[in-house]
Amino acid sequence: MEMEKTKLEWIEYELLEDFPHVVHGTFSRHGGVSEGPYATLNLGEGTSDKPDRVKANREIVRRMLDLKQLVFPHQVHGTIVHRVTAKNLDKVVQCDALFTTEKSIGLGVIHADCQGAIFYDPVHEAVAIAHCGWRGSAQNLYSRVVDTMRREIGTQAHNLIVCISPSLGPDHAEFKNYKQELPQEFWEYQVKPLYFDFWAISRMQLAACGIPEKNIEIAEVCTVCTPEDYFSYRREKDSGRNATIVALKG
Repeated sequence: MEMEKTKLEWIEYELLEDFPHVVHGTFSRHGGVSEGPYATLNLGEGTSDKPDRVKANREIVRRMLDLKQLVFPHQVHGTIVHRVTAKNLDKVVQCDALFTTEKSIGLGVIHADCQGAIFYDPVHEAVAIAHCGWRGSAQNLYSRVVDTMRREIGTQAHNLIVCISPSLGPDHAEFKNYKQELPQEFWEYQVKPLYFDFWAISRMQLAACGIPEKNIEIAEVCTVCTPEDYFSYRREKDSGRNATIVALKG
């Protein structure tokens, strides 16, 4: 398939503006080669889109970011955090979070309503990426990311910067069976009966890890409400996937 870098669109985060070597972005659905419900920048391999088109879309993004390689996990809505090294770059791991200290290696997660979260440790020069939906929130995936980075490289939570992508907003986060699905500590975050503010829940969980409020940036853009820019599984079950990507440039 002939690839053409078209009009890619992505958002970058203000908290990372002072760190130009931290290459990052949450990519919208524009600028790729997919068609139909996956038009056009579908970056998700787990969809019914043609695999060669997804591969082409990922290559478009890799070239634009000028990275040696993009690494995506096989996401399972769990809490495993995997460290990416020069020796295991080609291994596809079942997990929902990656972190690395390697240079020019992009870490990515795909999402369509779930949160794509970037973690940056400026002291140890490490980045992490996490895919966190309601199951990840219920299992407190973010705390697992912080704990793993602390254990493996000495990261201190108060140094971390965290940026969270557009995702499911409070007006569309309906959980009819919330008493069975969500921890009781989440129940106070109901904005109206059966609807929950997962942006606020993420802030709460990150703060509980010791990350300062000033170091947390949440896009607060609802993917369900913005069909012109973002895929949404809740809006359209047969949907593409956006991606959030981060890398350290050498």
